[in-house]
Amino acid sequence: MGTLFVVATPIGNLEDVTLRALRVLREADLLLAEDTREVRKLLDRHGIAARPVSLHAHNEARRQSEALAALEAGRKVALVSDAGTPLVSDPGERLVAAAVAAGHGVEAVPGASAVLAALVVAGLPTERFTFVGFLPRRAAERARLLARLRDARETLVFFESPRRLAATLRELAERLGDRRAAVARELTKHFEEVARGRLHELAERFAEGVRGEVTLVVEGGGEGEAVVAEEDLDAEIRARIAAGGRAREIAAALAPATGLPKRAIYARALALARGPRGCA
Repeated sequence: MGTLFVVATPIGNLEDVTLRALRVLREADLLLAEDTREVRKLLDRHGIAARPVSLHAHNEARRQSEALAALEAGRKVALVSDAGTPLVSDPGERLVAAAVAAGHGVEAVPGASAVLAALVVAGLPTERFTFVGFLPRRAAERARLLARLRDARETLVFFESPRRLAATLRELAERLGDRRAAVARELTKHFEEVARGRLHELAERFAEGVRGEVTLVVEGGGEGEAVVAEEDLDAEIRARIAAGGRAREIAAALAPATGLPKRAIYARALALARGPRGCA
């Protein structure tokens, strides 16, 4: 029986690779990589002559058969992703499951992880966290997932496309409340940036868009959410009503700043507006 090694590779800085990972890559009889061009940079940097073959979403079934045949012959197979730890929002899950089912050895070669790197620099609780990955693209699916996450007390970690970052930050503020968060961009790379603040503040900061890989860390429910006294909220709503604000506008404006659901503020605004001015 052979052994499948699941090897973490750097997420940016090529120095972030372990000595064990380099040895495993040198000794592998078969090296599978999501993008052979990316792993080639690491191999060339460290003088490793291995010839990686691609394993991605479109050829995983075929590569799985080849890898299982190599393992059956007692060979060493190494699996890497473009960057970080394989299987975390990357291909390879089916291969690992198949290798386990066939009785082959499967070993992790730990190393870089964008999830953990972002988590430890965010300045938010780290005792418990949930890795969400990329949010669903369909609005209804996204809404259902965020509804389930709203009451979760653990820190949440997301991956996000740089072009969707601002929209996602706004949606998180609306559906989860205006929590503390951190946007970790281009971690370990030359232009690394970690921006911290409330979700609505970060949405404004990145409204013009960003470049690079993005990991988003958001505090859990009940961990420092904005607390607003009822009388203070009522005073603010009355002031906005007096200035001509309508209930929907007031709810949209105050929800991010207070961490309260828009529907709750909307209902309160309607109640306070009943009278000569009206505010629907």
